[in-house]
Amino acid sequence: MDNRTGRLTRGDRWSLVAFCVAGLAIAAWIVVGATVRIVQLARGIDVPVAVDFFDSTVDVDLTDGSGTVPVQIGSSVITAPQLTPIATVPGILGQVVLALTVLMVVACLLLLARGIIRGEVFRRRHTVLVSVAGIGGLLGFALARFFDNMLANATVAQLTDNRLDTAVLTIEPFTWVLAAFAVAVIATAFTVGERLQRENATLEKETEGLV
Repeated sequence: MDNRTGRLTRGDRWSLVAFCVAGLAIAAWIVVGATVRIVQLARGIDVPVAVDFFDSTVDVDLTDGSGTVPVQIGSSVITAPQLTPIATVPGILGQVVLALTVLMVVACLLLLARGIIRGEVFRRRHTVLVSVAGIGGLLGFALARFFDNMLANATVAQLTDNRLDTAVLTIEPFTWVLAAFAVAVIATAFTVGERLQRENATLEKETEGLV
């Protein structure tokens, strides 16, 4: 941004355009991937499923044939020969939620970028867009993860007859807290910027009246 005029430079505009193109590419990639995964889940045959285990151990045969040794497992990818509806439905819902969340976040950021390109940065609608994208993204990704865990739990229960314990919901606490903190900081910055810009506009009108 040009400090003398307060307007975006040509480089800034091109950077925002590149940002928009990248956002559209990410959205398209996620939607295509989700569609392929939904078709795979609906087919229900030889479906790879990521599983996070909770305090589970399996007996592994020793190479010398002298016995077995217990091994604790944390995560793995298992292939389900055939999925049951109780696993298929949440799996599909997880992909739908993931795609809708990404589309919502990208749409909000594209609208924000369009406003900035027009020279409008701190506006009430931009604050709303940032808040919706941040909060909606956090909740949407958590919900998609929850459905994925339902898929994993149902698959493991079917294949092992409930002999292994899987996690109900797996989210990295540090990553979640850091993302929530970043969203809060950005939303606060836009809120403060909007208020300062409104106060400056009011002050300029009062100054013009005095002159």
